[in-house]
Amino acid sequence: MKPVGTAPPAPSPAPARRRPVARALRAGLTALFSALLAVLLAGSLAPAASAAKTPDRSSPAAAKKADFPGNTPNPTGGKDYFIDATTGRDNAAGTSPQTAWRTLAKANATTFKPGDRILLKAGEQWNNEQLWPKGSGGAGKPITISAYGDPRARRPYIATNGRVPSPFRADGTKNPDTVGRTGAIVLRNQQYFEIDNVELSNDDNFATDITTGTYVRDGIMVSINADLLPAGADSVMDHFRISNVYVHDLDGPSTWQKIHYGGVNFQVFGSKSYKSYGTGGHHFKDVRIENNTFVKVELHAVQFSFNWFAADGADAGQYDESGKFHEGWEQLWVRTRDLYSRDVYIGHNYAESVGQGAFQFANAKNMTVEYNEVNGFLKRYNAVSCGLYLWAGADSVMQFNEVYGGPDNEYDGTPWDLEYTNFNVTYQFNYSHDNAAGWMAYMGNSSNSVARYNLSVNDNGVLVKNMLSTNYSPTYFTNNTFVYDGADLDYVHDETFLSTVYFLNNIFYNTSATRPTPWYRRTGALRQAVFSNNDYYEAGGTHSTQEPADRAGLRADPRFVGDPAKYVTGAGVDRIRTAAAHFKLRDDSPLIDAGRYNPHLGTEDFLGTHIYYGNAPDIGMAESPIGEKVANPVDDDPIENEPGDGRVNLALGKPVTAGSTHPGQNGTLVARNLTDGDPATRWAAADDATYPITLDIDFGAATTFDEVYLDEYTDSGTNPRVQTFDLQRWDAGTGAWVTFASRADGIGHDRSVTGFGSVTTSRLRVSLTGKVPGEVYTPTMTEIAVYHAA
Repeated sequence: MKPVGTAPPAPSPAPARRRPVARALRAGLTALFSALLAVLLAGSLAPAASAAKTPDRSSPAAAKKADFPGNTPNPTGGKDYFIDATTGRDNAAGTSPQTAWRTLAKANATTFKPGDRILLKAGEQWNNEQLWPKGSGGAGKPITISAYGDPRARRPYIATNGRVPSPFRADGTKNPDTVGRTGAIVLRNQQYFEIDNVELSNDDNFATDITTGTYVRDGIMVSINADLLPAGADSVMDHFRISNVYVHDLDGPSTWQKIHYGGVNFQVFGSKSYKSYGTGGHHFKDVRIENNTFVKVELHAVQFSFNWFAADGADAGQYDESGKFHEGWEQLWVRTRDLYSRDVYIGHNYAESVGQGAFQFANAKNMTVEYNEVNGFLKRYNAVSCGLYLWAGADSVMQFNEVYGGPDNEYDGTPWDLEYTNFNVTYQFNYSHDNAAGWMAYMGNSSNSVARYNLSVNDNGVLVKNMLSTNYSPTYFTNNTFVYDGADLDYVHDETFLSTVYFLNNIFYNTSATRPTPWYRRTGALRQAVFSNNDYYEAGGTHSTQEPADRAGLRADPRFVGDPAKYVTGAGVDRIRTAAAHFKLRDDSPLIDAGRYNPHLGTEDFLGTHIYYGNAPDIGMAESPIGEKVANPVDDDPIENEPGDGRVNLALGKPVTAGSTHPGQNGTLVARNLTDGDPATRWAAADDATYPITLDIDFGAATTFDEVYLDEYTDSGTNPRVQTFDLQRWDAGTGAWVTFASRADGIGHDRSVTGFGSVTTSRLRVSLTGKVPGEVYTPTMTEIAVYHAA
């Protein structure tokens, strides 16, 4: 640990920020695309070999800066206050460069008014200090924290060196008085602030990473502390702008402390249960975080709007409309009580070497996250997270982001994540490559999740990873292009889809000449997945026996314009469409007009081309403008009418009689849920039920079958509860039940029982005869299905 008062070593200059794509250029990019593509193919942007290292942008020579805002008059008419760490004097007026204050403590003791600016001198450094100005701005008159002085000088640098209070008490519980005070810059219960052109760090020893303890250190910490708001006070904090900030070297332990921290951190705190607070407040509004750089930060580059209202234990949980219990951290109550932050833009940020997930967003709606670049995440954190994702969010879009350098992680670790309790969240036009854990984590408990027109190259782990809960409505994976090495890929899907998932117009391109695509590891994994009009290309010519049925699918070479082995890296997110154009289809591609329209395709592709031209949409992430433009597409062949795996469930809709039924959840846990074909509904036995517990299905007539499918409810961490069970048929001749199959290895999730030959009967009994050792709860199941192979 460095001695008290020792300044941190001078870090490398801030990475030169790539200039954001101008609005006019973005608007005209579609028209210029053909010319750009021609230049690309001619070699002006040389594609990197797949093994090539992405250029290091963490410490290049800084480009010439524009003048600092503090060198121009205050546009709001407010008062300017100047701070100079070398020649300033705290007993001076502070209202001119000649009468500047010296310390940040002087600003911390001052309550600023709307329109005021706090201006730090460029080239100066404040060691062991934290900036926490008091007061709030107003509409049209924000309080600004910015820079003045020589535009050639380095941005003013606050090196807090970990000198922040701990958010924990001595007993390890969170301290409401100190949470939210852990940043180099702090704002608490304040609003209308703009922060730009500063450099921040918060690490007491740049050379050594903290791995244990309870350290929490932020760059910029903006919080709502519900416990400290006076009665009747505004609980919605409005208008924040954070731009052109360089944050580096934030250190903290690589273990989960149930509190977030990062380069820029917006959080909501409260020590009591969420039920103790009012609805419709306790959130942020109108926030823009853009053009910032984050290097070697913990846990996140940007963490936005995690709500802490005693989010642990049963009291923080909630049952949803289908009777599923959500743990507190899933925060269904953010939706039901309208605690979403809203109108948030996060764009054109660069993050490198991030300890946990780089961009983690939660509890927000009307959020746009675009043109962010992640170069390495989960670098030091020893648990799970993803590169860029939103959870417990709504009506939001993640687009034009690039993520690479992710870990080889068994759980999560992917660049993207369709997380819990998301409603109407779309991932589109994103480019991920070289992420060893895979492409997309997938949790469930969501509604209308869509991932479309994305490009994935060498995300050689699991393409669609997990699925731990059923959904409120189907998920759509449409027009994505996946290029992977089948010899290195774990699986397309590693668990079991619990609800309907549609795969439409995707390209699955396996570059391996030795191993066909491994689609799943669990029998029945794709039972709820519907595949239509996808292309399955195997470079080795051999297709996997696991390949899903797709009556309109192709097995053709897509004929990309570029060599898949020489995909573009290092171009930057402002040229992400140019990089993606490497995987545009040639004019003679068999995938043109081979897709199928669905409204979830949206209105344009990755490259900005209208959907669609010709007789049908193309397969993959790029539409070719060949043929007549279809201005107003109509879905006259809904994929929603597809029959799934094509098998007939002989038990579907048949009446069920249960030996025991739980009276809770307003009478929704009834036996008919077992044959309704909806895995989101369930039956449960009463708490006092004793084994055996019987479930009888009446077919109404003699029915022949050779497979019985059983599924225990395992959402939200519910463990399997049945250890032994019998399958029995009704013998009308003897008027008795006859056992034809017995199992002692449990049911669990997605269990198919076969090997008993063909059985013909008018009634089927599933007799649950014994519980899992140590289990205290009674059984609960979602489905019983019956099939006949013939």
